[in-house]
Amino acid sequence: MLALIAALPFVAGCGRNSSAAAEVEQTASAVASSTVAPPPIVRKKSNVPMTKLMPGEKPPQFILFSFDGVGVSKNWDEFLKAADETDSRFTALMTGLYFLTDKAKRRYRGPGHLPGESALAFGGTKAEVKEEISYLNRTWYDGHEMGTHYVGHFCAGTKYPGKSWSSKDWSHELDQFFSLMNNWRRNTGITDGPDLAFGPDVVKGGRTQCLEGSPATLFPALRKHGMTWDSSMPADKPGIFWPSKSRVNGIWEFPIPYVYSPALKANQTALDYNFWFTFNGAKNAPKSAPKIRRIVEQTYEYMYKRAFEGNRAPIVIANHFNEWSGNAFNPATYDFMRAVCGKPETICATYQDVIAWMELQDPQVLADLQKLAPVATGPNK
Repeated sequence: MLALIAALPFVAGCGRNSSAAAEVEQTASAVASSTVAPPPIVRKKSNVPMTKLMPGEKPPQFILFSFDGVGVSKNWDEFLKAADETDSRFTALMTGLYFLTDKAKRRYRGPGHLPGESALAFGGTKAEVKEEISYLNRTWYDGHEMGTHYVGHFCAGTKYPGKSWSSKDWSHELDQFFSLMNNWRRNTGITDGPDLAFGPDVVKGGRTQCLEGSPATLFPALRKHGMTWDSSMPADKPGIFWPSKSRVNGIWEFPIPYVYSPALKANQTALDYNFWFTFNGAKNAPKSAPKIRRIVEQTYEYMYKRAFEGNRAPIVIANHFNEWSGNAFNPATYDFMRAVCGKPETICATYQDVIAWMELQDPQVLADLQKLAPVATGPNK
């Protein structure tokens, strides 16, 4: 299935004038004047208490919200607002396409494709790229994690889709992503506006286009680029369960959940596009938006209830900012964020912080959590 993805960036300038405030003596009718630079922007800290569990103590209920592509949209604003209201953190999965203007598209060449080829649009005008950078900056300073959604979005149906890529191909795609991120000014000719507030070193994981690829081909490329996690693989069993770390590559995998949906009375891959495909084959039907929204909300609520009352495994909520079928999915997701992220013993966090928390625990404690049975596998399960 082709899960289209939009990418949105946000950037905020920061800096401090290091020169002392100037004072100028003037005539008796004048006054001394001074200029004071604004304070630097300080990034919000982690919201995850880094403490070990005591014997018999339950872990927090972690929820991992992540957004594929993050292209500029009013939905991006709404999620930033909802996260601020609930002290939540989420993960913005950037696409390299939005670091390029349309005119500079030949700076990208995907595996097995010609320069400038992509399955989705590039970043548009210089003004649009600068707006993306500003959104990315704001997101970063609000304490959210920055990940990758790769670049070309080559899914099934394209001439050389990600499912056919080798480890070398994935490594090439990551090289392209980080190069576009590093060199966005040089590639586009943009000389004004804020700089990107963070660098490639903060990107430690991501999600592939349309959930393409396999651990055997993708994980070696991730490891080569110093990355530590992935959230691309459809779950290999029903339910919500604790993530595991690859013994071969050391990559943590947070699979896309395949859970029971009370609204659908069946198991469902909990990704917005997949909900849409199940509902009507992913056909645009804005009048059905309220019904789709209820299906998604009820599924997320069930996932939370079963996990919180059961194994407390981290819940992966994967979403796009796209306004598919009358914007049926984003309101369901930010309403869910507002409803649960402020609850006791519940932390809406980033992948990196949840990994840091897990790796802090006694190995046997973590192993015991990973042995717990999956939840949300069926009605009342």
